[in-house]
Amino acid sequence: MNPKKTFTPEELRYLKLLAKQYPTVQAASTEIINLQAILNLPKGTEHFISDIHGEYEAFLHILNSCSGVVKEKLDELFGTSMSRHDRDQLATLIYYPSEKLELIRREQADLKEWYRITLHRLIEVCRWVSSKYTRSKVRKALPKDYAYIIDELLHTHYSETDKRDYYENIINTIIDTERAPSFIKAVCALIKRMAVDHLHIVGDIFDRGPRADIIMDSLLHYHSVDIQWGNHDILWMGAASGSRTLVATVLANSIHYNNLEVIETGYGISLRPLSIFANEVYKDCDVHRFSVKLTGPDAEQYTEKDKLLSARMHKAITVILFKLEGQKIIRHPEFDMADRLLLDKIDYERQCVTIGDTVYPLEDCDFPTVDPAQPYELTPEENQVIDQLTASFTRSEKLQKHIRFLYSKGGLYKVFNGNLLFHGCIPMTEDGGFQSFSIGGVERSGKAFLDYAEKTARKAYYDKAGSSERQFGMDFLWFLWAGRNSPIFGRDRMTTFERRLIKDESAWSEPKNYYYTLYQDTEVCERILQEFGLEGPHCHIINGHVPVKAKKGESPIKGGGKLIVIDGGFCKAYQPTSGIAGYTLIYNSRNIRIVSHQPFEGRYDAIHNDHDIANDSLIFERMETRVKIAETDIGRKLQAQADDLRRLLEAFKSGAVTEDHTD
Repeated sequence: MNPKKTFTPEELRYLKLLAKQYPTVQAASTEIINLQAILNLPKGTEHFISDIHGEYEAFLHILNSCSGVVKEKLDELFGTSMSRHDRDQLATLIYYPSEKLELIRREQADLKEWYRITLHRLIEVCRWVSSKYTRSKVRKALPKDYAYIIDELLHTHYSETDKRDYYENIINTIIDTERAPSFIKAVCALIKRMAVDHLHIVGDIFDRGPRADIIMDSLLHYHSVDIQWGNHDILWMGAASGSRTLVATVLANSIHYNNLEVIETGYGISLRPLSIFANEVYKDCDVHRFSVKLTGPDAEQYTEKDKLLSARMHKAITVILFKLEGQKIIRHPEFDMADRLLLDKIDYERQCVTIGDTVYPLEDCDFPTVDPAQPYELTPEENQVIDQLTASFTRSEKLQKHIRFLYSKGGLYKVFNGNLLFHGCIPMTEDGGFQSFSIGGVERSGKAFLDYAEKTARKAYYDKAGSSERQFGMDFLWFLWAGRNSPIFGRDRMTTFERRLIKDESAWSEPKNYYYTLYQDTEVCERILQEFGLEGPHCHIINGHVPVKAKKGESPIKGGGKLIVIDGGFCKAYQPTSGIAGYTLIYNSRNIRIVSHQPFEGRYDAIHNDHDIANDSLIFERMETRVKIAETDIGRKLQAQADDLRRLLEAFKSGAVTEDHTD
């Protein structure tokens, strides 16, 4: 090393601050050695999941099983020494330790012997999954109550004769002091923690499935996660921000799919104001087009009275929604959505509506709250109902906690370790250019528009209540949800009006953005990657939003391997289309592979019968050499830290900064 003898005043000021943390040559040198050791370790395993849509049982099982990685590790370790039945039982124990331990406690004749054997096996699994991390990182992940004991067991080699008695004594003491159950739970948690280094959720946690709030609770406590906002997440973010339009949208969707548990039980939001209003105002109305979708084992429990009330509530909130959406479109001509103003296109005498150049007969024209002269004005009663409901969303403590987490851990896109992650699309024109938007008074496209969109989306939640900036932010969230060619909607129009009121299904079409045709082209994918500063053989676009029709032979891999769509149908409603029940993309130090999941039979079946989700794994890209941390984003940050410390060494040796040897 050739020490540089001079430093700029700014550099010297920084190095003096750094010297407070590393006051001597020895301290700085030791940290450089530590950093260089970390940089040469294999990169951690990343998992990518999208479009969970409230299916909490399946999601939590995939989270617990680490997308099948835990079972793979058990097969590698014990494939020749344990039966399939015993490996399955051990896998279930790792996934659901509390529940499985309770079953085993009732079934096992010699529980102490079972504890002893199981503890040995779990420590071996734990040693395996933590082997590519530094001892320091593993220690930081250890559960507080058992940190010292687990650390000792992980780094005491049973094969060494002089350590065997020491090892066995620890195991026996854990059992004799009746700490085996809690210790097993701690080790199982550590195994799952070390098997996946980082989790990416590529959008759509909310809607369709029963309990998105349970999923959000699990993510709140996950050790390392980021989230790319999906259109359904944006919808709930807007509702929690106080957007009356998006509150109405959440409720219309949830009532339509009979998915009210998350609203009423999960977030404690009462729908009583809406039910009273709907029963009074719509009691004599035709509501057959607003029948609620009733599926599953509980469908038969609903009486005709229940179904009628649900249909009335659905119609009441949908009419409010149409009015509020119209107000937004009128308020923002820059959204370029005037053709979606349809309430004023209804001919009540002829019972039809004109959309573009086409006249469609309407199945329902019975709208007691719509004034044809002022169709987008809410009645005083409608205003009161939507204000009460909106207040409930903004006052739900649990919902607000979850939305703050979405904002803090999320964004419209993320560039991470050479991959570009986003939920929907990068809006494109037919010729392969980036589509331009004039929202905000400036023409923007590609990355610039997504950056603007994310900044504006944050205004909806963080700007001062009642301010014009916050109101525009909430209006813009609605544009992201349903706006023409929005980057997370990716379609020309959302035809809710047509689907509810027009029988002719040709009116229901929602043409996709050109992106969804162009992304089959390798050059287009590379152009998108370059727009976000990515280039090279192992850079990819990772996408959700549109389910892959796997049962029809569609591949999730597009653009010559440059783009991967990971929406495989987590939501049960989409599984008939996709033919599977979700994907996980796994990127470790050796390869990138996609795992397709079959439908989950339920938590009870998994715990009591050791039934797992069936998985199929496809490696579609292998690394020439094992990827090290030095080649990752965090590695570049660590290398910059090491370089700064080397400059500090130069400063120490040149006398520009003085060592401090005081203890």
